[in-house]
Amino acid sequence: MNAPSHEAEAGIQQVKLLIEGEWKASTTQEWRDVINPATQQVLARVPFATPEEVESAITAAQRAFPAWRKTPIGARMRIMLAFQALIRENLPRIAQTLSAEQGKTLADAEGDIFRGLEVVEHACSIGSLQMGEFAENVANEVDTYTLRQPIGVCAGITPFNFPAMIPLWMFPMAIVCGNTFVLKPSEQDPLSTMQLVELALEAGVPPGVLNVVHGGKDVVDALCTHSDIKAVSFVGSTAVGTHVYDLAGRHGKRVQAMMGAKNHAVVLPDANREQTLNALVGAAFGAAGQRCMATSVVVLVGKTREWLPELKERAARLKVNAGCEPGTDIGPLISKRARQRVLDLIESGIFEGATLLLDGRDVQVPGYEQGNFVGPTLFSSVTTNMRIYTEEIFGPVLLAIEVETLDEAIELVNRNPFGNGTGLFTQSGAAARKFQSEIDVGQVGINIPIPVPVPFFSFTGSRGSKLGDLGPYGKQVVQFYTQTKTVTARWFDDASVSEGVNTTITLR
Repeated sequence: MNAPSHEAEAGIQQVKLLIEGEWKASTTQEWRDVINPATQQVLARVPFATPEEVESAITAAQRAFPAWRKTPIGARMRIMLAFQALIRENLPRIAQTLSAEQGKTLADAEGDIFRGLEVVEHACSIGSLQMGEFAENVANEVDTYTLRQPIGVCAGITPFNFPAMIPLWMFPMAIVCGNTFVLKPSEQDPLSTMQLVELALEAGVPPGVLNVVHGGKDVVDALCTHSDIKAVSFVGSTAVGTHVYDLAGRHGKRVQAMMGAKNHAVVLPDANREQTLNALVGAAFGAAGQRCMATSVVVLVGKTREWLPELKERAARLKVNAGCEPGTDIGPLISKRARQRVLDLIESGIFEGATLLLDGRDVQVPGYEQGNFVGPTLFSSVTTNMRIYTEEIFGPVLLAIEVETLDEAIELVNRNPFGNGTGLFTQSGAAARKFQSEIDVGQVGINIPIPVPVPFFSFTGSRGSKLGDLGPYGKQVVQFYTQTKTVTARWFDDASVSEGVNTTITLR
């Protein structure tokens, strides 16, 4: 944590708060550097908002809600249409910022933004997504119908690994449903998120409908406990997600918490060898493994254990470099602390008896000697009681486990407490059907290593990877950001005959 002097701040961008449509400089004494993970260059300083500033943001959202909830659906939809057009227009510029602050390759940064853009596009369908239901004449001249109405002020807490996609999972769907929103981006890489927020204002989001505060645990706790916040969306680590879910739930909030993972890919001997190996390498090492949907364990069934040398060879060919450099496959980890954690876990794997087939600990990147780099790392002979298996590594490390049958593979995956995603590689429809039926994981890929659904479906991680019953985007998030009101109505005209007093509960 930094408390920089005025002189130290000169020439370095200070990230602003957004409160009631105005960009405000924080009065806090607590700041954090936003650091390029490939160079250690300080890109900006982000404030840890004061309690008064958080209160002001929530108050602004509460004040804006009555008018915004009455704004016609068509008007809200047209703002989303303008927003998606602006994101498309500015995508290369935002990707440059995202790559610099997060470390992703430019191509992966563009993908990060695009997957969020797809949710904004889906928000443009709110006219049909927010429809209620109607049944005529459910009793004698009685109609029943439902209304999907906004719930009020919502909050979003987003992680460092997808500073574009995850915020775009949250605030566009919340506000297009008629809610107002307070966003807390990751303090490690908020710059690309703020660029997207600027575009949302340019698209026509009114003052107070979208607000932004920055900070750490104190700000998170304030959002989870404030009486005006009705719902909290969270994506991040299991430890923080569990805290958010418990704290916000105790204070009467709706909560959705997408958390940690240990994603397995099961490979059967009849799988397409070329396509499978390429998919495994991309899914395990892309984004330096800093994806909650990364493939971190490959379960080799039967003779596919013979594929390990080729898997190692392909992983070893990946180019480690700064994300801005052409041809880069793997960029740096987000911070020195994150890098050290990954290195410690690799050491633990060696200590506990796993075989280190490919060692990425001492990778050298000329011109970027200070970068937080770890090269592709591959373990075999891994057992399920090792730390490298029981903990989410969140780095470019792939574990190989060998079993003899598909049944053994399914049992192994189902024993793991996480349930974010899993994949099966096969050319057998019967095996695929068995796998998708019996596997206890919320998102399943068949010959797809990272089975994140497109936005008109919902993200459906399960078990230890998710708290709350409704996932982000798709139809489920409309349920999350709205409340259902049921109306039962009966109308009389002058010709109606009085039925007298009825003291039963039956509608006639």
